[in-house]
Amino acid sequence: MEKIRPPDPALPGIDQLVGIVAQLRAPGGCPWDREQTHASLRGGLLEEAYEVVTAIDNSDDENLREELGDLLLQSVFHAQIAVEEGRFNFDDVARSISEKLIRRHPHVFGEDQCADSAAVLQRWEEIKRTEKGGDAAKSVLDGIPSSLAALMRAQKVQKKAAKVGFDWDAAAPVITKVREELAEVEAAIAAQNANALEDEIGDLLFSVVNLARKLKIDAEVALHRATGKFIARFHAVEALARERSLALEKLTLAELDVLWDEIKSRRA
Repeated sequence: MEKIRPPDPALPGIDQLVGIVAQLRAPGGCPWDREQTHASLRGGLLEEAYEVVTAIDNSDDENLREELGDLLLQSVFHAQIAVEEGRFNFDDVARSISEKLIRRHPHVFGEDQCADSAAVLQRWEEIKRTEKGGDAAKSVLDGIPSSLAALMRAQKVQKKAAKVGFDWDAAAPVITKVREELAEVEAAIAAQNANALEDEIGDLLFSVVNLARKLKIDAEVALHRATGKFIARFHAVEALARERSLALEKLTLAELDVLWDEIKSRRA
């Protein structure tokens, strides 16, 4: 079978990428690429987004460039599937977001005035409601995807509620709420009530997300970073145990804590 010739390298990068994905999906292209659907690509899309965040956290420009490319590939791939179904193409995607950005920035491309970021966000929400039909009967919480990661979804729900004044003025009462929810978790544990315990743990997590939001911290990113830090330290504990010919599974929790604290002090 004759090999497919890749797009002209003199073309703009985005045109090359769109062309390559179309070739991969075409008859004679890649069997794996041809089998993919919007649904099968969901996991990869989320994974690539998190890898972009990791590159940002690591201040690694070379990796960030690569991961942004991987994320862009996901958009192009979904657009190509839509092309094959006669629905839309990547140019439609790019034009749509361009039009939205112009429409939602009248303070830049029009006559509106916005004094600060808060005013910009308020105007953005007003325009967004108008675009969606401006139905006053609809909830301010509409439009938040249920498929979002749980922490991210909680944060978005809280931000939306805050926009209509359903929010504390400072972090102190949120800390009190976190303590209150923790006490309710402890009560559920004491009562050995499994159903109540799941509810109370959920309430506690929701309150912690709210605290992060009040402190202007992205809970999803913070937990992602904390998990990565735990993994790195645990790897170091494993390495230290190997150096000392220790089997982790035979150590007590107190002995493991000694190794953990040693690693932690090295990285302080």
